[in-house]
Amino acid sequence: MANDDWVIDGHNDLPIAFYELCGYDLDAYDLGGSVPQLNTDLPRLRAGRVGGQFWSLWVPQDEHAVRRTFEQLDFVHRLVERFPDDLRLADTADDVEAAMKAGRVASLMGMEGGHSIGESLGVLRVMRELGVRYMTLTHNHNVSWADSGTDEPVLGGLNEFGEDVVREMNRIGMLVDLSHVSADTMRHALRVTSAPVIFSHSSARAVCDVPRNAPDDVLETLAANDGVCMVTFVPYFVSQAYVDWTNGLHALAKEHGLEGSEHREQVEAMYDVPRPDVTLADVVEHVEHVREVAGVDHIGLGGDYDGCPEFPVELPDVSTYPVLFQALADRGWSDQDLTKLANGNILRVLRAADDVAA
Repeated sequence: MANDDWVIDGHNDLPIAFYELCGYDLDAYDLGGSVPQLNTDLPRLRAGRVGGQFWSLWVPQDEHAVRRTFEQLDFVHRLVERFPDDLRLADTADDVEAAMKAGRVASLMGMEGGHSIGESLGVLRVMRELGVRYMTLTHNHNVSWADSGTDEPVLGGLNEFGEDVVREMNRIGMLVDLSHVSADTMRHALRVTSAPVIFSHSSARAVCDVPRNAPDDVLETLAANDGVCMVTFVPYFVSQAYVDWTNGLHALAKEHGLEGSEHREQVEAMYDVPRPDVTLADVVEHVEHVREVAGVDHIGLGGDYDGCPEFPVELPDVSTYPVLFQALADRGWSDQDLTKLANGNILRVLRAADDVAA
């Protein structure tokens, strides 16, 4: 990792994690110090050389989603106001570069799930005006206009309104995020979009065969689109051994009528297959595969910290990005290539959206 490289990470779920910890009460836990209950606090962001962070605005998919998304947006604003010497709101690529130059963590926002606009292009436009820079078209469940990767397909991609959403996002400079959507929705959106798209937190399906990851044909199309796949660190998305172990655990739980997170420890005690370690090497394999298929100009990082309960053993929190960069340097990545991975590629995509909306 070159000395002047700062990571711009595509996805961090601190807002919902902080809500679940203390209801957005910034007086309850001091993020300017150590908060071991989370994967993220300011000292660890500094240690991880994080210069830009897309804070995820994720809320449950219900009738309160739009209001709750505004509450998360408010939390990010209050967080930045609380720590002006460490954080700075950023809306454009120029803002990000200025914040990093000033020694602040550029704070951007991305909505995680099309349910956050309530089927309204007006709400979409307001969210963009308030600084939201990307939206994943779905989360774990379908919306009426797009199929999710982890729900039963209904549309086979997008419907007419879904195409309108993509075109309006292009027009207003909001990045189309294809994490969470079905492979058919990925392909459909790539046919419709006139601007580069991103995966804010997805890895390679050829390495770990789960619906949340991008197939090789999509990665090839992404390169032609000039977009970026930001590789995530989530164990279930990076380790096939962990996926197979988890699927076996779920089958055992179903067999004994012990489904649900409240029974997890009991089922694990019954399971005679040891839990496989998920490691730095698993993440490296995804990074290198995306580079091989899409090219070094189309890869970034989206750790998904505070979005799941565990991470690879060498990458437990936001302080550990330099560990990954050192591993890649040891495998022959040049400083120029590492800079593209760290921030150059996502800045290019962000600037292309800025130019369209200007």
